[in-house]
Order: sequence, then C-alpha cells, then structure tokens
Amino acid sequence: MGKEEMRRLEKQLQFIVEIDKVKNIFRQTYLADAGRKENDAEHSWHIALMAYLLQEYAEEQVNVSKVMLMVLIHDLVEIDAGDTYAYDAAGAETKRDRESAAADRIFGLLPEDQGKYFRELWEEFEGYETVDAKYAHLLDNFQPLLLNDASDGRSWTEHSVKKSQIYKRNEKIEEISGEIWNCMQKIVQKHIEKGHVEDA
Repeated sequence: MGKEEMRRLEKQLQFIVEIDKVKNIFRQTYLADAGRKENDAEHSWHIALMAYLLQEYAEEQVNVSKVMLMVLIHDLVEIDAGDTYAYDAAGAETKRDRESAAADRIFGLLPEDQGKYFRELWEEFEGYETVDAKYAHLLDNFQPLLLNDASDGRSWTEHSVKKSQIYKRNEKIEEISGEIWNCMQKIVQKHIEKGHVEDA
C-alpha cells in the first residue's frame, strides 16, 4: 500500500472512530418499551431498515440504497450540534448554522471524494426537495411517531405536544405516501383520545 492509499485509509478510519460519538447523542423519543430514550445511532439504524421495508408505500419510486445511506448519515452532524427536539422553536432558529458547521468538520475528516458525496447527501436530505429526500424525511418523522405510540405517548405527554404541531411537522407526508399519512393520523387521533396529545 502506497503513501496516498495509507493516508486515505487513515482518514476513513478517523471518520469511523469519530462517528462512534453519535451513540451518545440522545433524542427525546423513548424506546418502544419506554425504558429509556433512544440515541441517534439507534434512530438512524431503525429508519434505514424502514427505508427498505416501506418503499412500496411511496407514491414515487425511490432509490432505496441511496436513501438508506442518507438516513444513516443524516444525524451525524448532531455529534457537534446536538439534538434539536422536533417541537423546539428556539432551537430550530440556530439549527441550520450549527449543523452546517458540524457537516464541514465531520464530513471533512473523510477523503475528499467520500466527504463531498456525504456532504451532498446531507444537503439533499436537508433540502427536502427530491423524491429520495422526501421519502427519507417521511421515515425520519414516522419512526418517532411509531415509538411514541408504542411507549404510550410518553414523550408527547412530557412535552405537552399539540395536534397542530404534529400536523405542521408532517404537512408534506401525504404527498409522499397517502397510506402512511392515514396511518399517522389514526395514531395521533388515538393519543388525542387518550389525553397524550392536546387537540389544539
């Protein structure tokens, strides 16, 4: 192995070790058994599997292998930027700047070609415009909703979440998958009736 190849491998290994930190970034969503909150690595693994399993419900054909990689890397920026809760309005104001700086540093650890590709994938996800990015967002939003349902609405109750907030966050889901949106609405309605989500 020549010097350049060795340097390339060193960069890749440095990145691999660095992203281990994502296992320590905890989210507000509880695991299905409500025993503890999930971390970003668990969330990303979960939605990568969902990308494959639920592709048949997307209104348009998606590139599943690309989406799987997109969702596996989408939260790596939170190593530096931290997790911003879905309904944290104040945190949302600085989220883009914090995460963009984190993307520069973290993806910058990789060899240039791989770092550029990961950064482009991350930007595509953030842009929420392509079919693949929209499907990735559907997964990113649907998974915590499923876990909130399984954990008896624990996170929603703790944060006094309103129906209007959930609907606003998921306003584009119907165009991506009518079937998934119907499923989400039923779950939200169930938790309104249980008193876990405010009907406002």
